[in-house]
Amino acid sequence: MPDPNPAASEFLLTRRSRPAKTLSGPAPDRAALEPLLTAAARSPDHGKLEPWRFIVLERGALDRLAALVRTRGPALGIEPEKVEKAANEYTNSPLAVAVVSAPKPSEKVPEIEQVYSAGAVCLALLNAALAAGWGANWLSGWPSHDRDFIRDGLGLADHERVAGLMHIGTETVAPPERPRPDLDAITEWRSA
Repeated sequence: MPDPNPAASEFLLTRRSRPAKTLSGPAPDRAALEPLLTAAARSPDHGKLEPWRFIVLERGALDRLAALVRTRGPALGIEPEKVEKAANEYTNSPLAVAVVSAPKPSEKVPEIEQVYSAGAVCLALLNAALAAGWGANWLSGWPSHDRDFIRDGLGLADHERVAGLMHIGTETVAPPERPRPDLDAITEWRSA
């Protein structure tokens, strides 16, 4: 017989990301962030490869990345309003954690499974932050897909990618509930 955890179930059934633009300081300090990273690192990891890593982006790093966005955007021909919106995600964030997908050579674990593991780390970090009472949001955006930006701004190797940028801070406004998927429309039951 299962041993249910009603509090965890209620959290998962009602969890809601907080829009990054509604987050402000204070953000978690190192002591508050480390348990969240520890929880995220407990994500499924077939083969125990740890095909991901964290880069914690504090104020100075976020400002440097915002400036790099403003340089890279025009170089890529991106519309000025999109450049400014992306830069503001860094400028306005009290703290962000880049979850880096870093697949490892493996004969047993396909790269796609390692990428899925990095995605699981993103969701686990998001949920850990929310469960700890922080506001949090999982974003990416065009800069995180630009090789020059992630190499020069984050120091990523050629085989690495940004799985997600987890913005974490203090919630300033409770977001309204949004429509959720129709479970019947997305679920197929098979008995044979």
